[in-house]
Amino acid sequence: MKYVTEYRDAALVKGVIDEIRRTVTRPWTLMEICGGQTHAIVRHGIDQLLPPEIELVHGPGCPVCVTPLELIDKALSIASRPDVIFCSYGDMLRVPGSGRDLFSVKAQGGDVRVVYSPLDAVTLAEKNPDKQVVFFAIGFETTAPPNVMSVLQAQRMGLKNFSILVSHVRVPPAISAILSSPVNRVQGFLLAGHVSAIMGYWEYPPLVEKFKIPMVVTGFEPLDIVQGILKTVQLLEEGKVEITNAYQRAVTFEGLKPAQDAINKVFMECDRKWRGIGMIPMSGWGLRPEFDDFNAEKRFDVEAIQAEESPLCIAGQILQGLKKPHHCPAFGKGCTPENPLGATMVSSEGACAAYYRYGRVELKQSVTS
Repeated sequence: MKYVTEYRDAALVKGVIDEIRRTVTRPWTLMEICGGQTHAIVRHGIDQLLPPEIELVHGPGCPVCVTPLELIDKALSIASRPDVIFCSYGDMLRVPGSGRDLFSVKAQGGDVRVVYSPLDAVTLAEKNPDKQVVFFAIGFETTAPPNVMSVLQAQRMGLKNFSILVSHVRVPPAISAILSSPVNRVQGFLLAGHVSAIMGYWEYPPLVEKFKIPMVVTGFEPLDIVQGILKTVQLLEEGKVEITNAYQRAVTFEGLKPAQDAINKVFMECDRKWRGIGMIPMSGWGLRPEFDDFNAEKRFDVEAIQAEESPLCIAGQILQGLKKPHHCPAFGKGCTPENPLGATMVSSEGACAAYYRYGRVELKQSVTS
C-alpha cells in the first residue's frame, strides 16, 4: 500500500539507524509525545536498535491514560443511571475509576455501549428519545473535530437527549509543563503527526524559543520514527534550536483551518487535570457556555465529584519521561491488563500496555543480565 509499506522497509530503517550511529557523539534523551508512537517504537524494537547514546522516554500523549480519575468517576456515576445510554470508545471501558470501571457498570445492568464515532451516539439519541445518550468525549486535538461535529449535529437536529462528557487535552501546554519541571530530562521532542495534521505546528515555535530545545514533527511508521529521531539528533549535535516537519505528506504549518474553526466555535480553552500529573493551566478544552445544553457534567450534576489517585501507580512519572514502566514494582504483578492500577496498562496507546504486550521487561533483563 503506497505511503505505508515503503515506510516499513527494514533495509531503509536500518540505513537511517546507521546514520544515527554515525551522527551521535554524546548522550541525548528524546521524548515521543504520542502513545501511538510509543507502541510503534516498542512493537518494532526501535528503542533496542538505537545506539546506546540515544534514550527514548515516553510522553503523556495517550488520551485514555491522562483522563483524570475524577472524570472516570463522573462517567461511572452517569452510566449507572437507568435512564442513560452511555457511549464510549472501547479502551475506556477497562480504565479503573476509584472503585470500579465501565465494564463493571455494564455487568451490573448499566446500558454502556462501545461506539466507533460520536455520530453513532447522536444516532442512538435520535432512535431512543426516551433515553439520555451520553458520549465520553476524550482525546487530544486529533479527536476534537468529530466530537465538535456531534454537538453541532445534535443541535441542528434539535435533540434534547444528547450530551457529551468532555475530557479534551492539548499538547503544547503539556510540553511546556514537562520542560518547566525542575526534574525534566527531555532534550528533544518528537511531535505527534496526527495532532499536527489538525492543528499544524504554528503553536510550537514559541516553545522552541523559550526552552531552547529542538522539536520535530514525526509520523507513526518505523521509517517515520527513525527519520524523526535522526533529524532531532542532527539538530542537537549541531546546536540548532528549531522546529522541523519530518511528516510533510500529512502535515502543514497551518494545519486544517476549517477543523480549527469548528473547534473554536464549540470549545474554549480551560484548565485541565491530567491523570498522574495534576493540573496544567489552559491545557484542555471545554464546552462554551452557549453549548451548556450538551454538557453532561451540568446535566447530571456531577461537577463536584473528586477522586484520589492510587499511591501504588507511577503512571504520572512514566508520562513525564521520568521512569519507564518496568521501573514500577507493581508492573506485571499487581498491575496487569486484567487487573490494572492505572490507565497506562489498559489503553491501546499506554506505555505500560506496550511494555507488557511486547515483553520489554524480558528484553531489558536480557540486555542487563
